[in-house]
Amino acid sequence: MQPLFISLISFAVSAQYQADTYCNPINVDYTYMIYDSHKDKSYRSGADPAVVEFKGEYYMFVTRSLGYWHSSDLQNWHFITPQRWYFQGCNAPAAHNYKDSVLYVTGDPSGQMSLLYTDDPQKGDWKIVPAILSGLQDPDFFIDDDDKAYIFWGSSNTFPIRGKRLQKNHRFIAEEETTELFGLHGDMHGWERFGENHTDTVIPGYMEGAWLTKHKGTYYMMYAAPGTEFNVYADGVYTASDPMGPYTYQPHNPVVYKPGGFMNGAGHGSVVQATTGSYWHFGSVSVSINERWERRLCMHPLYYDEDGLMYSNTRFGDYPHYAPHAKENAGMFRGWMLLSYGKPVSSSTEKDKANIIDENVKTFWLSESNSGGEWLTIDLERPMDINALQVNFHDYQSNMYGRYPNLRHRYTMEASLDGVHWEMLVDKSNSYKDSPNDYVELPTAHNARYVRYTNIEVPTPYLAISDFRVFGNGNGKRPSRVENFQVNRYKDRRDAFITWSAVKGAQGYNICWGIAPDKLYNSWMIYGKNEHLMKSLDVDKTYFFSIEAFNENGVSKQIKAIKIN
Repeated sequence: MQPLFISLISFAVSAQYQADTYCNPINVDYTYMIYDSHKDKSYRSGADPAVVEFKGEYYMFVTRSLGYWHSSDLQNWHFITPQRWYFQGCNAPAAHNYKDSVLYVTGDPSGQMSLLYTDDPQKGDWKIVPAILSGLQDPDFFIDDDDKAYIFWGSSNTFPIRGKRLQKNHRFIAEEETTELFGLHGDMHGWERFGENHTDTVIPGYMEGAWLTKHKGTYYMMYAAPGTEFNVYADGVYTASDPMGPYTYQPHNPVVYKPGGFMNGAGHGSVVQATTGSYWHFGSVSVSINERWERRLCMHPLYYDEDGLMYSNTRFGDYPHYAPHAKENAGMFRGWMLLSYGKPVSSSTEKDKANIIDENVKTFWLSESNSGGEWLTIDLERPMDINALQVNFHDYQSNMYGRYPNLRHRYTMEASLDGVHWEMLVDKSNSYKDSPNDYVELPTAHNARYVRYTNIEVPTPYLAISDFRVFGNGNGKRPSRVENFQVNRYKDRRDAFITWSAVKGAQGYNICWGIAPDKLYNSWMIYGKNEHLMKSLDVDKTYFFSIEAFNENGVSKQIKAIKIN
């Protein structure tokens, strides 16, 4: 009983400090997937999140997770195993909060769509209205302010997003014929083209993940493209004055787009308004190492500008940002830079040790042993202020399927100025939490040159880590402003080749662009290069481009946006 007692004390102490920040990917106890079509591949995944607010708290439903998650703050989530659950293999579930009285959930991988409902989702006592529709994939369920109900769906590289009105008082039976709302136009919208970096010119892009949001009388129909396994998976939006359309392509698209950096992708998401008033988009990010459907979850702030344009902010989207409870700062970049990128590493297993500081989720360090005591040390090369740390574990030949009780990650993180005398930063030696993408914010900054991770226990057969990330302030000189920035838009107006002069001391760059100088809503993070081929533009748009450089000390001033016709 003593270890459990110590653990409870540890959690009680840590609960007194509520972190002000979060960092993508979201750290939840992801389910190990079970698929008949690739049953020999073991991997964790979380994708296609449907997040709703219900009685001041939040519920998140995720593809094939054998349950769902609950949170009181959109930041800390715990898994609920329901008393009754009718869709064990549910793909892309939909959820809707109806008048704060009943929570509805839909979805079925076979295409048969039934309706689940409960007035106590924490208890998980679900009831069912079976088979209200059939032949659907990626459904979205929506009840308007006037109590009229709708179903939307689509997951195809051939068919468009479609919808039906439902008879809400008659078991939600379809009221009329199917209406085709809109489809992909990869010939016009570069970001809808298939493949990594939109480079596949043979296979048409996939359209999926409809999610309808209403804001100030306008209906915003979100959809995902071009494929969940790619870095460019994004959500776009069409708008209408009626749920059944006609819909118009929003001038700013894609709405949520995170193609560069450590964690890529942001598509097939949902929108939820926090009780504090801020809006949030939850989406899917690609890992795709063990299997192309290996994914994680992300959250980004969502906004509506003065012209009614829906947009997000994914600039530094996998660095620490202020959490939803931060009110006026919610969703803003915290300003803590990545201190560990490209720094020297020593470890108990020398092979592939550089993979933990390369900002590439597809590479990983594999320890030769997993008995406890394995370690990694990053040399920041000079003393820096450390504010937060993140360790991202990788599933290497885990041979695990479904959900398991009592999975946990136990480790310590220490810091040192001289590599000899060490101080404890994070002690999870008695943790009973499953933390595959563990992010820890320190209560106060700690000045150190060396940071050491020491393994105690992981729940998998092998100890493997994709990246060990350290955030804070390098206390040095930030990069100077970028010079010689040029954007050469090709004859194919979807493409542009972008170049600039390398900035001394820069780790990387953020290319920012949009449809007006004050609407540079999209960004692409680039490490270690000073050129980029962008294939995500709309043919009929004039764009404005800017760029900034960054390193462990901060961010340069953005250059004045240049107009590209």
